[in-house]
Amino acid sequence: MHMRTRSRNRLSGALDSLRDRVGRSGDRLRADMPYLSYHDICLYQEDINCLENDWLTDNNIAFWEEYLEHEFLSHSDCNGILLLRPSMVFLLRVESSILNIISALPSITSATHIFLPINDNRDPGLAEGGSHWSLLVVSIKDRVAFHYDSLGGSNRRHAREVAAKVEEWVGYPLNFYELDDDTPQQGNSYDCGVHVCMNMRYLLVERLLNTPEGKEVNMSLRGKKWDARKARDKMLDIVKGLRRLAERSLSPGDRKGREGRSPPPRIE
Repeated sequence: MHMRTRSRNRLSGALDSLRDRVGRSGDRLRADMPYLSYHDICLYQEDINCLENDWLTDNNIAFWEEYLEHEFLSHSDCNGILLLRPSMVFLLRVESSILNIISALPSITSATHIFLPINDNRDPGLAEGGSHWSLLVVSIKDRVAFHYDSLGGSNRRHAREVAAKVEEWVGYPLNFYELDDDTPQQGNSYDCGVHVCMNMRYLLVERLLNTPEGKEVNMSLRGKKWDARKARDKMLDIVKGLRRLAERSLSPGDRKGREGRSPPPRIE
């Protein structure tokens, strides 16, 4: 009787282990599933999982920039504001010379401001590397660079490296300002990307797009506070709302691809 009990225990443990492996495999498969195709960005389930309560991915921030461009910039008269994607900012930082990537960069002929998400990853071979996000905003016409870091200047060195490359790009030196005291600070180790998104939206929509032409723009965030949980929920609501909107436009024939897999709902 005792041996049969131990056998059942071993069998139960083996089944639990198998279920755990299958469950983890299912999680990986679900993480790779496309969730929403929004203009030039495709969000995956992994991005949604991270948006709920984790460190934001490059894709999360690239989507947010895409969203701001289409929902705000495209409806304004300000056509000189560039939102550079995280992958391009990383390339800008690690390349030895701006000349190596100048053809891949957007034109700055009529640009007034550039928003650059900064990541502390230094390994070009490590996808989604790094552990901290911050935001660099360059005013080309004023020749200044403002760095907003929600973790007390942790990314200062990386931001200065990017600013130096931007100087090569625009062809003149920039005055660099570290705005630690003027930047809302995060309350944990993983909300940095959320702060970047909130800082970006506020500076773009409430400051640059809301200031009459010819007036001085206040680029300080002093006194602002972000509730990261509410910010995540707001961003999730936006993504899920866009997905519902895209799903309504799908025809029955679009709901399954040639191999029976459902393509992600798409907004163009």
